[in-house]
Amino acid sequence: MNTPRFRLWSSVGKKILTGLTGIALMAFIVMHLLGNLTLLVGADAFNGYTESLHELGWLVIVAELGLIALFGLHAISAVQVWLDKGKARKQHNSLMRTKGAPSKQTIASRSMIVTGAVLLVFVVVHVIQFRFGPSIEQGYVAVVDGAPARDLHRLVVETFKNPVWTGIYVAVMLLLGFHLRHGFWSAFQSIGALGPKLRPLAYSVAVVFAVAMAVGFLILPLYLFLFASVPSGAVAMAGH
Repeated sequence: MNTPRFRLWSSVGKKILTGLTGIALMAFIVMHLLGNLTLLVGADAFNGYTESLHELGWLVIVAELGLIALFGLHAISAVQVWLDKGKARKQHNSLMRTKGAPSKQTIASRSMIVTGAVLLVFVVVHVIQFRFGPSIEQGYVAVVDGAPARDLHRLVVETFKNPVWTGIYVAVMLLLGFHLRHGFWSAFQSIGALGPKLRPLAYSVAVVFAVAMAVGFLILPLYLFLFASVPSGAVAMAGH
């Protein structure tokens, strides 16, 4: 049974897999935010950015399949780690009812499985909403470098002119920050990258990273809701 596959799905292997996929997803989140910040520049900048991705062709499909695999592996391994911890906790409680140190768990660590599940559902909705939302065929047309392209900027503005959608995105981004607060240092801890001397620094970096990501993503829907103009010819979604 001492095969690579067996070792990978051992208790330690599942933690390492969760940590590695978590780090990869955090890297994606940073890149995704940097690209989305072009929304603050204007329609031409954002549509130019999204069209440059579209022009990558099959590479985009490969990247999307890779992201699906990352999300899937991260979710499955995280759930397995959570189940293993639940079993270990029951055994620990039965053995340590009269002695032992208090638990060092926090609200963030105990709720990771819940916040992760909410974020996973949100990602699915987000992809359906923007990746597979209305395109050129439905009249969402922009001009990029003299050629017709999908006007994703219009769709994003219309979406965030709806106070309900803006409220949902704000709430989820706050949840993302809460999730990353624990997930950042926990991911590096899981792969064995943090010794006792580095842990205090990792805790601090985790706070900075979580706040930066949450604020960065929060700015976008709030800015568009408050200041962006609905493009001419577009129909605001506030009443939909």
